[in-house]
Amino acid sequence: MRTLVLNAGYEPLAVVSFKRALVLVLNDKATVLAGIDNEVVRSASQEFEMPSVILLSRYVRIPNARRVPVSRRGVLRRDSQRCGYCAGPANTIDHIMPKSRGGKDTWENLVACCLECNNSKGNRTPAEIGWNLKVLPKMPTGTVWSVRGSDRPLPQWSEFLALQKQAA
Repeated sequence: MRTLVLNAGYEPLAVVSFKRALVLVLNDKATVLAGIDNEVVRSASQEFEMPSVILLSRYVRIPNARRVPVSRRGVLRRDSQRCGYCAGPANTIDHIMPKSRGGKDTWENLVACCLECNNSKGNRTPAEIGWNLKVLPKMPTGTVWSVRGSDRPLPQWSEFLALQKQAA
């Protein structure tokens, strides 16, 4: 089972195993906000509610938490597996400004691309061959991108993730 960890400001920080969540609760570093119905964890002398959402007792700031790391998989997911040039199915990524010309591995310079468009474009920019991008490449935002594991939320998390959306 997975547990959503919230910061003292109710910001989602991480998704951890129920064991890790229980350790945080037992060490008084977190409190259980929501449990899984009719699920308990038993020790030799005690019984605990299976945590689904926990709240940390003190504020924890994660450096660079809002910066989503660039990855091939992330670019394809951001662009919904669609080519940025022809909108067909994409299975690779392309540097808008080619690396050989100083293009960097950034969200703004990478786009999902089909093999045919990638080979046709080669070492040129879209402007040089008269192509227009179908998407505006930018860094993705939101809880799904910054909290690993929150892309498959449990039903018990919905009200806590909704609080985050209201604050944004």
